[in-house]
Amino acid sequence: MIKQLVPATLLTLLLTVLLGLAYPLAMTGAAQALFPHQAHGSLIERNGTVVGSELIAQGFARPDYFHPRPSATTDTDPNDSTKTVAAPYNAANSGASNAAPTSKSYMDGTQALIDQVKAENPDARVALPIDLVTASGSGLDPHISPQAAEYQLPRVAKARHISEAELRTLVARATEGRSFGILGEASVNVLKLNLILDDRWPAAK
Repeated sequence: MIKQLVPATLLTLLLTVLLGLAYPLAMTGAAQALFPHQAHGSLIERNGTVVGSELIAQGFARPDYFHPRPSATTDTDPNDSTKTVAAPYNAANSGASNAAPTSKSYMDGTQALIDQVKAENPDARVALPIDLVTASGSGLDPHISPQAAEYQLPRVAKARHISEAELRTLVARATEGRSFGILGEASVNVLKLNLILDDRWPAAK
């Protein structure tokens, strides 16, 4: 029995040190050396202050900003710890609604989003893109499709008192292509776009 326990215990300790400590520390060190921006959360700073992350969506509701996808993330109900309440873009609780497409509450909620987005963008000239009325799997996706940006463009241009042509050029410059030219689809990071927008045409406070 002892002959089997000793090597098994030593092997467990060795693997714990190698895979539980040495390997994670080595990978963390390599990431910080090779990709420091990404390793520290892809943070975005303005005037020395962190305003967000390239990877996490933020809620924008003002008409002079482009709006992100809706979010289904939640948080603990402060009045009842056994329940949850809606907390859009809650980075501490990434997740989707997990509601089926046949769910009545899901269908009603989606229809309410459709009505809201259409009301906010009465001058839209393209069909309503699905990503503006559906949450991503994480609830934190910071990107929208170029079509979703185009849908909102008349509203933002009007609120900023700028031409749609100028704004469309800015959106085109902010559009990110497919990864390696073949993976995924073209997209627009909403936070980065809105920051560029403020740099170019400062919004009224």
